[in-house]
Amino acid sequence: MKPSTGHILYVEDDQDTRELVTYVLAQSHYKVTLAANGDDALMLARTNNFDLYVIDNWMSGGSGIDLCKKLREFDTWTPILFYSGAAFERDKQQAFAAGAQGYLVKPAGPDELIAEVTRIVSAANRTKAAATH
Repeated sequence: MKPSTGHILYVEDDQDTRELVTYVLAQSHYKVTLAANGDDALMLARTNNFDLYVIDNWMSGGSGIDLCKKLREFDTWTPILFYSGAAFERDKQQAFAAGAQGYLVKPAGPDELIAEVTRIVSAANRTKAAATH
């Protein structure tokens, strides 16, 4: 069994999308923890160490932008990737302004999703390694 590539917190309110994306990420040996809303995501983020947060912009009980800002209040290191159907340029700009490192518009294909996740996690690992030396 191949070791985990990283631990991802995936925040998505649609169950079918959660299951599909979890399957895709698991095929690339990522460990995935799921949250259906921002409140659950914040609780998990405060009590676990993740290599990446993948969040939807539109979810029940709040927006991904709000969640991103709240995550940045206590976690400035873990990268954030938006994976959302919100495709307007202003949606992307707001995500980056809130602290995100990436933005993919649904429905991105599995290869594109894995490539972006791998890029962001690798960049974060290089930054962490440089900061500790």
